Amino acid sequence: MNHDIHLIVNGEAYLLSVPAHHTLLQVLREQLVLTGTKNGCEAGECGACAVLVKWPGADHAEPVNSCMVLAPEADGAEIVTIEGLAHDEQLDPLQEAFITTGATQCGFCTPGILVNARALLDRTPDPSETEIREALVGNLCRCTGYVRIIDAIEMAARAGREVAR
Repeated sequence: MNHDIHLIVNGEAYLLSVPAHHTLLQVLREQLVLTGTKNGCEAGECGACAVLVKWPGADHAEPVNSCMVLAPEADGAEIVTIEGLAHDEQLDPLQEAFITTGATQCGFCTPGILVNARALLDRTPDPSETEIREALVGNLCRCTGYVRIIDAIEMAARAGREVAR
């Protein structure tokens, strides 16, 4: 059985017919071909599939593991994927900081980490290292050891403070 759902993804409106058993991750990757959101564990444990979701009636977006949300549950939501972090061909400051610090290795976990880091900086523009670590607790990285990832998030936070001055 299919359900018609309305989504706004990275600023674009969509009306989609989705199978009741498909996850938001499947819809993003298979129907919208937004493959930056990764399919890692399909159990909500690795964070590779994290996206920002602003639920209908909510004041702000929150990070969500898209493998754990059935697509029909997302009807009416506004979603930002890793592809939506950049604007007007300008990378998000977090993306720039990840490049500068070399915070990626294989890159598989990076989209989910960036989405969670963006949510953190949106709600806490000057996070402590402890707050950064807590924000990333749901993101598994098998390559980097997290040091450069934390450095990149701190760098982006500093850049945001300098822009705000």
